[in-house]
Amino acid sequence: MTAIHPTPTEIRLRKQSRVLEVAFDDAQRYSLPFEYLRVHSPSAEVQGHGPGQETLVLGKQQVMVTAVEPIGQYAVRLVFDDGHDTGLYTWKYLRELGAEQATRWAAYLQKVRDQLNSGSGT
Repeated sequence: MTAIHPTPTEIRLRKQSRVLEVAFDDAQRYSLPFEYLRVHSPSAEVQGHGPGQETLVLGKQQVMVTAVEPIGQYAVRLVFDDGHDTGLYTWKYLRELGAEQATRWAAYLQKVRDQLNSGSGT
């Protein structure tokens, strides 16, 4: 494990295509859909306060990011049009979301299917 973590060289909000483009200083580039970012928010509201306390966020297919606010030299706060604006997307977390996008998205979709198949029992 290296102590050096890639940092973004560019962050672009693409409202029409509903993606946040993030380019890192090691030449990696990711297009992260707004829905993906919203359902994987690092906030306590979504992640909970410990393992097993995560909340499955549904119905965010049309969510928009209205602002990207820099937080020091280590993170951004994303402001969503559904009122959600908590949780700081650190450079490390954005990188993980990009690198693990296929796996995380497949796991999310499976949880959504499981929820729908379980009926209205929550």
